[in-house]
Amino acid sequence: MGLAFTIDTPVKVAHLGISSVISIVQDNLIEKMRTYYYEQIREDYVPIKTGEADFRARRITDYLNLIKRLVDGKVEKLRTSPFGVGAEIDGYFELLPDTSTIKKSYHQMCRMEEGIDKRALQDELRAQIRAGSIDVNIMTKLDKNAHDTNGEEITDGSDAVAALRGFAKSELSDSTVVLSAGMNPRLFAYMEKLDAFNADSSGVFQKKIAVKVSDYRSALIQGKMLAKKGLWVSEFRIESGLNCGGHAFATDGLLLGPILEEFKNNREELKSSLSEIYLQACLGRGLVNAPSSLNLKITVQGGIGSHEENQLLLQHYQVDSTGWGTPFLLVPEATTVDEATLKSLATAGEEDVVLSHNSPLGVRFHYLKGSSAEKEKLERIAKGKPGSPCTEKYLVSNNEFGGEMICTASRAYQKKKLESLKLDYLDQEAYQIQKQRVLDKECLCVGLSNAAVLENSLEPFKNRLATNICPGPNIAYFSDVVSLKTMIDHIYGRCNVLKGQRPHMFLKELSLYSDYWNELLEDKNALLSTRQMKYVRKFHENLIEGINYYRQLSGQLKNKFSELSTEMDEKLTEVELKLNQWSELKLV
Repeated sequence: MGLAFTIDTPVKVAHLGISSVISIVQDNLIEKMRTYYYEQIREDYVPIKTGEADFRARRITDYLNLIKRLVDGKVEKLRTSPFGVGAEIDGYFELLPDTSTIKKSYHQMCRMEEGIDKRALQDELRAQIRAGSIDVNIMTKLDKNAHDTNGEEITDGSDAVAALRGFAKSELSDSTVVLSAGMNPRLFAYMEKLDAFNADSSGVFQKKIAVKVSDYRSALIQGKMLAKKGLWVSEFRIESGLNCGGHAFATDGLLLGPILEEFKNNREELKSSLSEIYLQACLGRGLVNAPSSLNLKITVQGGIGSHEENQLLLQHYQVDSTGWGTPFLLVPEATTVDEATLKSLATAGEEDVVLSHNSPLGVRFHYLKGSSAEKEKLERIAKGKPGSPCTEKYLVSNNEFGGEMICTASRAYQKKKLESLKLDYLDQEAYQIQKQRVLDKECLCVGLSNAAVLENSLEPFKNRLATNICPGPNIAYFSDVVSLKTMIDHIYGRCNVLKGQRPHMFLKELSLYSDYWNELLEDKNALLSTRQMKYVRKFHENLIEGINYYRQLSGQLKNKFSELSTEMDEKLTEVELKLNQWSELKLV
């Protein structure tokens, strides 16, 4: 969801029982949000300034504690408020799925006459109110080293490590850190030192670990790596490799359906193998509170857009829960999006969301075209001054020109890189491709933060106010700015906010992967080595296997799930023919 968009979502929705995730990458944004919320609650704001000891972790800890206080206050207010038509406490129960036993008790209460029995049931309902969890995300790749005033590297001071420490020291309970973007041995080693991720005296994890993965193999590898350190992964959060927002980590052509099937079939084996390693590691570390039983959740997100798709994932693949992100960008009650960007999201079509090369990390990145940041970038290029001022430095990752790491979206890097390309004696076509890759890169540290700056009238980052946003392709099928209740009703099948024709999430992902594979074929440089040729061939094989899997799934379940219809079979055949035609033409 980027940086700003869920930076304070828990304050907006946690008291209603909705869980959400805060990105804790951008501590400068977090410091700005501290000023905002301390002012809101009329408490003195004490700055934690850059350069102070462990300032990054301390900012994060204080902000999370502040968010928890605000949420706790809202929950207590909700529990003590009177029931009545239109009351917020009634809204809490109305949001629940119709299958909920608590909601059925609520409806029973609504039908009762005033009296002792009704008041008793109201008290029981108040006791059932639970806040949604306040979870955090750390993108493990964002882990540049920190240095003191003498230029010496600060031990355990890198960005990801400091962010983790900030979370670990916070007062959050029953909260999860979601680790994304792959393995970070330094971060994992630091986690091993922290008591926060050990079970308490009751054998319960107050701070849990979730790992975002794109396939089963990744879950097994990372789960074992952490288990050997005495760290239990409480949740594997499966995300579509390409049908997602933000950074997209494509699999080798493995599609979401077959991936979910593998998790479903091997879930108990995964839990058993990781449990054995984990408990042995706990014994070796002398941890006396190791749980006698361990829970392992399997969840999924990326491109979910209809109630039926949600039910397919919950019922057929037996995942514990699903994650919805992109559609909530059109729900101002839940996310923080500036007005201009909100309008762009509402009018976005399929052609407006692109799998871009805009991220300075060199990872493909879903991006909404036409943002103010993109316009600003193009204006600088037109003036012969490409690149952005690099003020925040969270995405510095390149040192090909020596010296300190530098961001590939920065003015300094792009100037040097464009000059070096002229000396590489590339043919004109290759030069233009390489040049465009350089110019594509865009500042995300500020652009993805500025929605919160604009919406809350915060002090801007060095007078830079341009915004960008990274929705998933799913945004093209959601065209109305809606209330929180309306979006929840859509998820639970009580209404439908989709506009026009929308492909099934499995078909959409397949289409994205087939286009991605065709890009690989078009990339002449990628087809030079035998190893790379094997990769694109294997990619094709996995796509064809995925298509065959979906055919079988459709035949098996289309009577239960109407969206797995004959139309799906026709689309699968259409994509298969296209893939095979491309293969015959280009794989020689």
